[in-house]
Amino acid sequence: MRLRPICLALALACVALATAADYVSAKRKFDQIDSGRSRPGTRVELTARELNAYIEHEAPTGVHNPKLELVSPGVTTGTALVDFGQVRRAQGYAPGWLMSKLLDGERPVSVTARITSAHGQATVDVQRVVVSGVEIDGKTLDFLIRNFLLAMYPDAAVGRPFELGHRIERLDVQPAAVGVVIGN
Repeated sequence: MRLRPICLALALACVALATAADYVSAKRKFDQIDSGRSRPGTRVELTARELNAYIEHEAPTGVHNPKLELVSPGVTTGTALVDFGQVRRAQGYAPGWLMSKLLDGERPVSVTARITSAHGQATVDVQRVVVSGVEIDGKTLDFLIRNFLLAMYPDAAVGRPFELGHRIERLDVQPAAVGVVIGN
């Protein structure tokens, strides 16, 4: 029976090493894209494991256990435990007493979005948001996007096209990976 804890420790070490390797691989691929040296037509594949390792490592303060699921062609779901108060403080904004009571504490958040792209532009359309088990949709979701998300992140492009940059022609979101296709 003493072998089980050793096997468990080895398995956890292997997972940690795999996650680290996936992060390094994703970082290398992002650096390749950012460099602008890829030839037109180059396709850089980012696997779900690489993307998850990257977002886990790069998650901002207040965001824990982020996960990305490539649901179907063009559709992704991101989940995380989010302490909105901690996120705001990390951005340099101290919420007042009432807002801190509403924002503080970790909450499970899930966002499903459709991503379309072509000709160097992409559009992210939020399809579903669930916070603490409560689905937010329709006019309520539009209100929150307009009055909170865009207020906190004015450069966020939700429901409208935006430039991909770095000569990226399009993103090909598939269940196993996201293909980044480089244009001219």
